[in-house]
Amino acid sequence: MKATRLQVVDPQHFTDADLLPFARLLAAGGTVAFPTETVYGLGADATNPAALSSVFAAKGRPSDNPLIVHVAAPQDCEPLVRTVTPLARVLIARFWPGPLTIVLQRSSRVPDLVTAGLETVAVRLPAHPLARRLIALAGVPIAAPSANRSGRPSPTRSGHVVTDLMGRVDGIIDGGPCAVGLESTVVDATGAQPVILRPGGVTREMMASVAGPVAIHPALTRAGVGEEGHSGAPRSPGMKYTHYAPRARLVLARTSRSGATDQTPPANPAAVAEVARVLLALAQRQQAETIGILCTDETAAVLGALAAEMKPPPLVVKTLGSAANPEEMAANLFLRFREFDDSPVTLILAQPLPEKAIGHALMNRLEKAAGHQWEEA
Repeated sequence: MKATRLQVVDPQHFTDADLLPFARLLAAGGTVAFPTETVYGLGADATNPAALSSVFAAKGRPSDNPLIVHVAAPQDCEPLVRTVTPLARVLIARFWPGPLTIVLQRSSRVPDLVTAGLETVAVRLPAHPLARRLIALAGVPIAAPSANRSGRPSPTRSGHVVTDLMGRVDGIIDGGPCAVGLESTVVDATGAQPVILRPGGVTREMMASVAGPVAIHPALTRAGVGEEGHSGAPRSPGMKYTHYAPRARLVLARTSRSGATDQTPPANPAAVAEVARVLLALAQRQQAETIGILCTDETAAVLGALAAEMKPPPLVVKTLGSAANPEEMAANLFLRFREFDDSPVTLILAQPLPEKAIGHALMNRLEKAAGHQWEEA
């Protein structure tokens, strides 16, 4: 067990003195968990194989799962890659700093442990000022996957990091909650057209506004589920393994509207009632399960009256937020997973969400957590 240094740092009013002990740990080959605008990351010197090995050991992360390298300024990307493509320059100019990770051909400076042996490297410039200053003070690029045990929900609060990694890492910076709540978008920018490898806070629509048509990697479509297979390294974190999962089994509830998930959220009472009825009908089928329901505020508001009519078993209901505010739902997803972990729930029935804008990332995380399980009422 390590003697983990834990310190609360105000993300809006910090000084270099607050961060220097952690920057020195990173420069010396240690591991430090720190907040970003997406989720908490577990950082180590991206050029130090021994430090990188400590990240994999702390997380229990498979070594064929590549890491994202975080930098403090746009120009810091250049030593890590063979060339910054014209497409990458457009994306960097518009979305850095921010929740966008760009995949390019790697340079010889990047160890195989970072890329899982791939000839590409994923690089990002976080928007969180604390994260950027910590990286700058460390003086090295920082490889930082999410600061959780592998397979667990990504951490959006320092308490999640403490639960998973206290005693496993050298330092934890408590910088408050993460604003976005989902991991960054990962985009392949090695060619002329952006290809999304993992959806996140920078949406397909946002990229298309500056870079033209944006492709989605086939492994992210339902038709392409499993395309990455079980051998070889995935192109991006989040593509190969069941990720983000709560301890309870999670199942997505298929409704008559589930096939139209790119549409705007159902707002009329009949549509909301249909979703609620399907969730309750699925709950009625379960035997010897303690059931949780994960849904929108609108669906939760009608569950009570329908439950009196349909008489399901006792339910633990948690809401992501309003269907009209997908950013709020994204920020709450992993927090709700962690809350279910602290409850007696053994099965979670989740409402499918519209795959539009950040809703694409939300459904990606839900399907990963569910192992792509859908169930019809």
